[in-house]
Amino acid sequence: MSDGVVAAGTLPPLTRGPWQRRMDVIVVVATFGGLLFGYDTGVLNGALEPMKFEFGLSSTTEGLVVSSLLIGAALGALSGGRLADAFGRRRTLVWLAVVFFAGTAASVFAPGLAVMLPARFILGLAVGGASVVVPIYLSELAPTERRGALGGRNELAIVAGQLAAFAVNAVIASIWPPATAADPGGYSGIWRVMLAICAIPAVCLFVGMLRMPESPRWYVRQGRYDDALAVLRQVRSEERARAEMAEVERLAADEELEHLGGWRDLAVPWVRRLLLAAVIVAIGQQVTGVNSVMIYGTKLLEVGGVSGSAAPIANVFVGAAGVIGSIFCLYYLIDRVPRKTLLLTGMCLVMVCHAAIIAVTLLMPGSGRAEAWTILVLLGLFVLCQQTTMNVTTWVCLSELFPLRLRGFGMGAAALVLWLANAAVGQAVPALVEAGGLATTYGTFLVCTAVFAFLMYRFLPNTSGRSLEELEERFAAGDFRS
Repeated sequence: MSDGVVAAGTLPPLTRGPWQRRMDVIVVVATFGGLLFGYDTGVLNGALEPMKFEFGLSSTTEGLVVSSLLIGAALGALSGGRLADAFGRRRTLVWLAVVFFAGTAASVFAPGLAVMLPARFILGLAVGGASVVVPIYLSELAPTERRGALGGRNELAIVAGQLAAFAVNAVIASIWPPATAADPGGYSGIWRVMLAICAIPAVCLFVGMLRMPESPRWYVRQGRYDDALAVLRQVRSEERARAEMAEVERLAADEELEHLGGWRDLAVPWVRRLLLAAVIVAIGQQVTGVNSVMIYGTKLLEVGGVSGSAAPIANVFVGAAGVIGSIFCLYYLIDRVPRKTLLLTGMCLVMVCHAAIIAVTLLMPGSGRAEAWTILVLLGLFVLCQQTTMNVTTWVCLSELFPLRLRGFGMGAAALVLWLANAAVGQAVPALVEAGGLATTYGTFLVCTAVFAFLMYRFLPNTSGRSLEELEERFAAGDFRS
């Protein structure tokens, strides 16, 4: 069997039935966490300029508004994984929905920066927690044959949330033109309306998760085998549920003997190797600079020559490119092409896009609409390439690398690094743009992407085509071959 072809090994085949519909409902509800993740990271794309005008933000404090959420997300990712291990995946998602709502309310009513920064930090805790817990929850409930597609739907929800934020921003800005330094006569509180929309999916996540089952693999870890089998029967046929249950029980018993579960397990060589691979993937996904577009897209388009009034509308095109890429990856690539191959292909395509953006800014400076439209197309192509090959694959891969007793811890540690890298990029972009425009910004991303493409090639094992239990046995035996 090739790594790119999914098979369930000795497990009975999947069959159609009400259990498949139940699994699909669970995925839809859980990915409201991804939708919130996407909306909260994308909404500043249109809200930042009017907020900057109202609060009198400098380029440094503008970066702080962005990075405060991302630093909160880093801590939320680490603590979210541990909470999910201790209290359960479902219960943690319910709590995160409450934090999402509280952070949104505080942001909307913030009278100034002194309240806005802590509010964005609190919101970041929920974003980071959801970025870890949702992929773990989906990967542990999904069958091997559909794990990539079902787990990857969280990334689709993220980019759908970002697209929704871009679209909402564009619609609201067209109805109530915002007050900016260039046009101080607009509506100064428009950014509050943009942020307030986030409360809707937070309520949906809270209500929906109250009716969803817990992860069967988490139940096994707690010794609640009857509960685990009952959940598997909801999302599998009877024969398949019992076969999976036997496999999970056997691996859980082996882990108990090895006493896996936290920082002390970094003394185990194969665990260190997995964490190193996860950290490389996490940083590699961020240093491409994709979130420079998703967070600062409107600003970058204006630097590229798009007018201030047209930039929010043009930015919707970039968001749509991300959604299209994610859909194509989910339905045509993620369970057909090895994860490592997808990631490395994506790094190469992204570098080509970076080089093209640099060339346009150097060869077509001040060419007006020609430069503006070319930059818009290239930014859209960059996001399309990244979403088609890398972003879905990154989150699916991270959720598959670690053994059961380390999954929350390992995923949380990797996501901590990912969010810290995201925060560094978010803080650096305004300064890079001020220092040297798009050429300097994307030249930096090009170099960083090349470095991490090499590291990924060197250290990342492939995770597709095997059950989570098969992967664990393979890694524990020291087999990291692609």
